[in-house]
Amino acid sequence: MKITNFVIAFVIILLPLLYVNNHKVNTQRLTSELELRYNAAVDTAVNDAARALKINIKTNNEVQYESSKNVYVNVSEGIKAFWNTMYLNFESQNDKVMQGVLKQYVPAVAVIGYDGYNVYVMEKHKNSANESETKHLLQPKKPYSYTDKDLNSISFTLDDFVTVFDNSTKTWHHGRRGEVAAECPTIPLLQDSDLFESVRRSVIVNAIQEDLQHFINSHNEHAKRLGISYTFTLPTISQEEWNNSIDDVGVMAFVQGLPVGNTTYNHYALGGSRLIKKHNIKGAINLKSGIKYYFRDTSDEFMNNPNYEIQETFGSEKEAAAAGYFPVQEQNLSMK
Repeated sequence: MKITNFVIAFVIILLPLLYVNNHKVNTQRLTSELELRYNAAVDTAVNDAARALKINIKTNNEVQYESSKNVYVNVSEGIKAFWNTMYLNFESQNDKVMQGVLKQYVPAVAVIGYDGYNVYVMEKHKNSANESETKHLLQPKKPYSYTDKDLNSISFTLDDFVTVFDNSTKTWHHGRRGEVAAECPTIPLLQDSDLFESVRRSVIVNAIQEDLQHFINSHNEHAKRLGISYTFTLPTISQEEWNNSIDDVGVMAFVQGLPVGNTTYNHYALGGSRLIKKHNIKGAINLKSGIKYYFRDTSDEFMNNPNYEIQETFGSEKEAAAAGYFPVQEQNLSMK
């Protein structure tokens, strides 16, 4: 056989293998890029939700004790902001069908308040026509409650303020741990600051964790009826992340089972008052040049510029750059 025949045979055998391998590499690359964009979308939605918790809050609702963490949160505004940003970044803000599909992959959103928490989850209920339907509903607020072996009841907060029912005297007490400890000398937990802090964190984390576990597991029943075969579970979250999540009022959200290439997308995001102070990064397209730029949402020069159409919201400049946007300040200002 001539050498040319060997070459032709080799090429015929090799080409399909190269094609398959190249296809797999490209699929993996596109999947990774899409996952990064989804991460940015979910993280930004949670940050926007955390920022919105303080919208239209009446300051006269504050308790008599001062605390930087004692913030009455507007839960409905937080949930609204979360979905608005999710719809925008998943390009479904004007598509009710796609919005409904996206919601099926969000098994739970939790709003962590100063003295209790709410979860926003899928649940059956009767609509105005008395028909049974399943949709996301906000559950009633649950306090961070604890009862010791002597039946003393303690309601914790995100700091050391407590509301205590002293079972031995049948009296109620409210204030900082140190103050209440002097009024309730028979309650051991109040006398030890280190033990108090350990139990306080444990009670808050366990309460939120158990509720999320329950509702995310229940979400599987709703998903099966919609033809989603993915099994929703509460992801493993490190103790450090749990502790960070209860340092301030904030929002936790879970997105699971969303089809991405040949795999499924899973992500959870935490956003609190530590993040509220950060500025969002807006990704916009210049309508004249067609080039994509990013800038801070505090930049009135660009936020209100009719030559720019905002496309996406990011949590950082790095995320915007990874999505193909350029820093506007480095561009030719004549392009404005």
